[in-house]
Amino acid sequence: MSDCFWNSVERILLVLHKSLKMASALMHEKVWLDKNVYNEAEKNYYESLNKSQISPLVAGSSLASEVAKARQHIKNSLECMDSVATLAGVPNTEINNKLNKLEQENVELKKAMDDLRKLVISLQARVDSIGTTGVSKPQEAAPKAAKDDQESDDGVDLFGSDDEEESAEAAKIREERLAAYNSKKAKKPVLIAKSNIILDVKPWDDETDMKAMEASVRKIETDGLLWGAAKLVPLAFGIHKLQISCVVEDDKVSVDWLTEEIEKIEDFVQSVDIAAFNKV
Repeated sequence: MSDCFWNSVERILLVLHKSLKMASALMHEKVWLDKNVYNEAEKNYYESLNKSQISPLVAGSSLASEVAKARQHIKNSLECMDSVATLAGVPNTEINNKLNKLEQENVELKKAMDDLRKLVISLQARVDSIGTTGVSKPQEAAPKAAKDDQESDDGVDLFGSDDEEESAEAAKIREERLAAYNSKKAKKPVLIAKSNIILDVKPWDDETDMKAMEASVRKIETDGLLWGAAKLVPLAFGIHKLQISCVVEDDKVSVDWLTEEIEKIEDFVQSVDIAAFNKV
């Protein structure tokens, strides 16, 4: 019994010794006493892990923004260089192309103008040659006839011969030809300058007798005046104006005289305007 007792006591002592030893070891640990500190450390640890995972994305976006900024800077620099080059006189391709095109068009226009000038000069020379040919030939007949007369006088026969009769006959033929030419020239029609005029004759009010006004206008007659068609054109508030055409010879009838004559019809006419004026 004593042996068993002492064995049990020994075992109990060993257990107590181990418990005391564990307790002494746990006395130096601060995990349970500083739990908040360890929780904060754990939180910081996991936050650092999350930041390390997000940082590549942030770095990528920042890199893209930096690249965009660099591109914009390069673009601005190139534009600035273009402006500086333009100010410094460096040739621009587009401007040079436009200038070359304008120069080419200018050359073509000059060539066309030279061709037109040459054509006008040639036509003028031709007209002058035709005019001198048509006029000078009859006039040249007189000097030629005088020369023939002088030659005939140089060889005159004092004793009389048939040469006098021949010279008289030649002079007669020459005079007949000159008379025929002058008559032909006199019969040539002379170009008469004419103008086609359209007049707007305005009445006093809507009660004006437009037919009587037209009849009064047509009563104006003179040499070189020919009245044409007429019509009524509405103005406003029921008032119409008389639009009448006429053909006048410029040398015989003036526009001022015609308008003054129409304005003299004070019973019907308020004013006269020229709507159109064309040379015929």
